[in-house]
Amino acid sequence: MRYKYCPECGTKLIPKHAGDDGAVPYCERCKEFRFDTFHSCVIVLTYNEFDEIILCRQGYLSDRYTSVTSGYISPGENAEQCALREVREELGIDLESLEYAGTYWFGKKDMLMHGFIGFAHKQDLVLSEEIDSAEWVPAAKAPETMYPDGPGNALHELYRLYLNKKLTE
Repeated sequence: MRYKYCPECGTKLIPKHAGDDGAVPYCERCKEFRFDTFHSCVIVLTYNEFDEIILCRQGYLSDRYTSVTSGYISPGENAEQCALREVREELGIDLESLEYAGTYWFGKKDMLMHGFIGFAHKQDLVLSEEIDSAEWVPAAKAPETMYPDGPGNALHELYRLYLNKKLTE
C-alpha cells in the first residue's frame, strides 16, 4: 500500500527525507514516517512419492488448473506455519516435509510470496470452499494444464525448482 494519508489520524502525508530511503511519506501531526507496505503470503507446491504434484483450480481465476496452494500470512504466524496451515485447510492433508524455495514478487497485487515445496504421501484430498477442484497430476504433464508461464507467475518458478530437486536426488 502506498500511503497518501496517515492511517492513524488521516492527515495528508508530505515527503520527508529519511536517510538512505530518500523521500518517504511523513505525518507532521503524528511525527511518523509511513513507509509503503505490502501483503505477505505463501505459495506451496506439494508433491508425492509417485512424482505427482497437486494442481488447484479456483473458478474466479480461470477454468484451468492455475495454482498450487497459497494464502496470506496471519499476524503472529511465520511463513512455515502458514504454509502448513494453508495446505491443511485447502487440501485436507498434512505435509510430512517442507522446504523453503525463495521469495517471489507479485506486482499485480503488491504481494511478497514465500515459496515452499512440500511432500505428502498420496492420499485423497478434502477441499475447502476456496478450491473448486484439485488433483494429483503427473509432474511431467503438469505444464499442459497449468496457467501459462509469464512474469509474476511463481507457480512455474516452483515447478522448475521441483524438477531440479528431483534431478539431484
